[in-house]
Amino acid sequence: MTTDPHADARQRLLAEIDADFADTAADTGCARAGDAVRAALLAVPRERFVPAPWRDDAFDNRPLPIGHGQTISQPFIVALMTELLALRSHERVLEIGTGCGYQAAVLARLARQVVSVEIVPELSARAAATLAELGVHNVELHVGDGHAGWPAGAPYDAIIATAAPAQLPPAWLEQLAPGGRLVAPIGAHGGAQWLQCWHKDALGRATPRRALAVRFVPLVGGARDT
Repeated sequence: MTTDPHADARQRLLAEIDADFADTAADTGCARAGDAVRAALLAVPRERFVPAPWRDDAFDNRPLPIGHGQTISQPFIVALMTELLALRSHERVLEIGTGCGYQAAVLARLARQVVSVEIVPELSARAAATLAELGVHNVELHVGDGHAGWPAGAPYDAIIATAAPAQLPPAWLEQLAPGGRLVAPIGAHGGAQWLQCWHKDALGRATPRRALAVRFVPLVGGARDT
């Protein structure tokens, strides 16, 4: 039996995430991550997705650089956005912005399939290699402009974005199935950004709500975000 040398560090990080959930519950409506999300956070080795110079910081509750001007998100934000998606095991989810693949790996433990789009080929290739090394086989990676979503696989039960467009791209709601949920940071780079949650009802009507003020890297591609 292999002992995880980072088990204590993972538990400490989870305790910090719990504290952040409690501190923001009045805004987000989530007082605690559910058991399935907590299990996924403990099971996915964040240190495997962090570039070597930052690996010692992988258990810090903060974003870290992954190259090409992009970051791996703060673990609390990964947990919160995943919790807000309310995924069920039979569902398919579209991720906008693969980055290093960490968020995709967390989602993959909760959904039947993850389709993930990344505009930077080098990041997509690195994520593919890491996911393969970890035996994650239900993530389908594509290189493309996330503003357009990935229409070939639509509709999706849930959509998540890991970078912020200035405005919600219409393609995302178009590709969301009735009953689907969408969680994304929205707002111009350097300005106010809000984590928004959208729900599409059975008639195709989408209703948003603001969950939390956030700061994300801008979504690259599409029309210039200003």
